[in-house]
Amino acid sequence: MSKHIDYEINRELGECYLFMGELDKAETYYRKAVECGCKHTDAFFGLAAISIKRGRLDEAGGHYRDALALAPEEDKALTGLGLVEIEQGAAEEAFAHLHAALNLNPGNLIAMNALLQLSYRMERVDEMFPHLKRALQEEDNNSIRFILAGCLSYLGRNEEAREHLEILLGRDPSNSEAQELYAHIAA
Repeated sequence: MSKHIDYEINRELGECYLFMGELDKAETYYRKAVECGCKHTDAFFGLAAISIKRGRLDEAGGHYRDALALAPEEDKALTGLGLVEIEQGAAEEAFAHLHAALNLNPGNLIAMNALLQLSYRMERVDEMFPHLKRALQEEDNNSIRFILAGCLSYLGRNEEAREHLEILLGRDPSNSEAQELYAHIAA
């Protein structure tokens, strides 16, 4: 069998056992997948998930770093590493990794939500604008527009926030969250 087929079989078995909650078996198969030497990151993500379930955040971070070593453009690895760092209290590192993930993939909503929460906590909300605007250019959806309006309002840029809310409410007049924010800004 080829290395790629071995990798896929072991990765699939790892996923199945992880889904069933059999962490030891899942880890065994993910490690076998890694040992195949293929340039894929999924087995490292599986190992990271197992480490997180076991409460071993340092180990999980190591697996995400291993994935990044194979594929530096892997936004999922940067996101996972950022989430681990948030849990470890390493806010600056998490901010940098989540920021990098969004530079690679503006549609990564997990990174977007994590960075948004971190931005508010660190009082760096203004640094969200390039990501939000890029995400809006990629796909103009109401969720991103609402987040952008909320950030603008938070920073006192109510006129800009109002413009985004009017577009959103024009598309979805029954959006209660947008109605509430709009009323708050108008007050």
